[in-house]
Amino acid sequence: MKRTKIGFFDSGIGGVTVLRECVKLAPNFEYIYYSDSINNPYGDKSKEKVLEIASNIVEYLISEGCYIIVIACNTASAICVEYLRNYYPNIIFIAIEPAIKCAYDNLEDNTLIMATKGTMDSERFHNLYNKYHRNNFYLKSCIGLANLIEHGNSNKIKEYLKQNINEYKGKVNSVVLGCTHYPLIKKEIKDVLGNVTFYDGSIGVSKQLKKIIDSNNFIGNNKTQILFIDSSNDKLKEERFKNLLDNY
Repeated sequence: MKRTKIGFFDSGIGGVTVLRECVKLAPNFEYIYYSDSINNPYGDKSKEKVLEIASNIVEYLISEGCYIIVIACNTASAICVEYLRNYYPNIIFIAIEPAIKCAYDNLEDNTLIMATKGTMDSERFHNLYNKYHRNNFYLKSCIGLANLIEHGNSNKIKEYLKQNINEYKGKVNSVVLGCTHYPLIKKEIKDVLGNVTFYDGSIGVSKQLKKIIDSNNFIGNNKTQILFIDSSNDKLKEERFKNLLDNY
């Protein structure tokens, strides 16, 4: 058996939606969550810049003893995971991706896929979409939405959604949340679109993490420990993260 810490990183606190599901299935491990809010959002950055940012964070998490690293950001996953797996062959990377297959499996769903521009422009997203797309799928690149959620401005979030997704009201009955920030605003999305069904990748990531832990005989501690690190050293961000972890 091998002891390991489990690293998480995202462009901010949105990955807390993934972390919560993972802790449910894999408690009693030491988690290190790296919130890179100083570089938020990733979605409007170049591929080269996102690769540079992700590599620096991964180096830090490895130095802290993480043999498993969860990329809790759809943009970073789409752009970086293949490179990171090749460059760090001894580290296990778990990458989140938009839950397009879940929507595909529900044949009656008319589905809106919401994601960042960086995710939608990536080859990984195009491959996934082309494999599972149906004629009743709608794509929406939500430029700037993750940043609004990161800063928690509810009025601006509501106005953004009214302006950008109101056209899909009555057209869709489900939504793929292709950014880990987006599950934090399910209520606001429903206020615009009605009682839609949501799909996101967090459940799939948690199941994959549990499978990897069991198959590799990784062991943790006697209790769950979560270390939160924010690249901008924003204490208010840490308070909000802990509140979302407890109450999301």
